[in-house]
Amino acid sequence: AKSRRGEAGAGLRPAPSCGAAVAAMAPSRAAAALRRSLLLLPTLLLALGSAGLSGYFGTKSRYEEVNPHLVRDPLSLGPSAASSRLPAACTPLQLRALLRHGTRYPTAGQIRRLGDLHSRFLRRRAAASSSSSSSSSSSSSSSSSAEAACPAVADLAAWQMWYEESLDGRLAPQGRRDMELLARRLAARFPALFAARRRLQLASSSKHRCLQSGAAFRKGLGPSLSLGTDEVEIEVNDSLMRFFDHCAKFVALVEENDAAMCQVDAFKEGPEMRKVLEKVASALCLPAEELNADLVQVAFLTCSYELAIKNVTSPWCSLFSEDDAKVLEYLNDLKQYWKRGYGYDINSRSSCILFQDIFQHLDKAVEESK
Repeated sequence: AKSRRGEAGAGLRPAPSCGAAVAAMAPSRAAAALRRSLLLLPTLLLALGSAGLSGYFGTKSRYEEVNPHLVRDPLSLGPSAASSRLPAACTPLQLRALLRHGTRYPTAGQIRRLGDLHSRFLRRRAAASSSSSSSSSSSSSSSSSAEAACPAVADLAAWQMWYEESLDGRLAPQGRRDMELLARRLAARFPALFAARRRLQLASSSKHRCLQSGAAFRKGLGPSLSLGTDEVEIEVNDSLMRFFDHCAKFVALVEENDAAMCQVDAFKEGPEMRKVLEKVASALCLPAEELNADLVQVAFLTCSYELAIKNVTSPWCSLFSEDDAKVLEYLNDLKQYWKRGYGYDINSRSSCILFQDIFQHLDKAVEESK
């Protein structure tokens, strides 16, 4: 990794405000690289993207947020279903869908950071309570005034840290429902392609959440298709589905090059994030020095995870205003821009193998139909 970092930094011009070690890869004019999470590939002619984003949670938004009609009816094809039907003269030959995995748990790293933040908060609260109770007979009023000054304290003190590192990005029960219902909606939209004895293939990366998503998608189609429900019957193809891990240039110039994320690091230390950090520290009755941008971000992500996984408004949400959310959304967008999007040309070029595979199969389907 060290030699790759050295190689990446050699002879590269700096990006604005990032110093001399930033990789000088021209922004791509092509489509941005597909995000790491786009890992499930059913072999079927229409390329589908992920469900979309809403609010300020970015890729951690509930899928229903972008399609509110699914809240009322999870099998609804949407208000434009009738107008989007294929003309009678058209016959679908093949559907090839590229799907994001279902709703997942936080990663082990995110869970560790959340546990760290929660422990710091509880220790500080316990120390403050102990100090106030031993200092005077008016400890009850002192404690009450302290909690009034830190409005999030009481709710977060009652919140249980239920995440375990073993969950590590695995598919949540809601994620299984996401994929089963998506399969049923696709089958309803293209019934001829999902009829009995039609050929179906599923490919996935080796990530557990993606294999589980594939199994849930297959389960949603029911028993009519000639494919079992076990994960072993889903083709594992990391070279295709995790193309970025197999692109040596991307790994060297972006993934393992610390300087590639200098704009992200600069924003973490900038005035916008500092303002949010100080506000969160005040709400938790913690010194600002005990927090950093990563801990603030994981608190915000916990708000989004609890809504997506448990359909509840987490007490962690109370730490943030809409303006704070805009700052944290921008931080996440900035990371995606430089690491997965238009920031560097290699980001999109690394995905060529996947797009080539999609269009080769579509061309083959057209040729075989003649």
